[in-house]
Amino acid sequence: MKQGIHPENYRPVVFKDMSNEEIFISRSTIATKETIEVNGETYPLVKLEITSASHPFYTGKQKLVDTAGRVDKFMSRYGKKK
Repeated sequence: MKQGIHPENYRPVVFKDMSNEEIFISRSTIATKETIEVNGETYPLVKLEITSASHPFYTGKQKLVDTAGRVDKFMSRYGKKK
């Protein structure tokens, strides 16, 4: 393994699934502007649209995740036409 190519600033970071409010803590070097308090400690916060906690492949449940109104836009264009 090459020396000096890996970051040294790993720290605990909270990742939050915005579709089901699930959170998990992992170590990362990602830069964030937001923080969250978990169990009395403040951590940097990374918001995610979908994780293994909400993805249909892992949960076995089909769930429609629409964060930008794409489904409504599709339905208005190609929905039920008479």
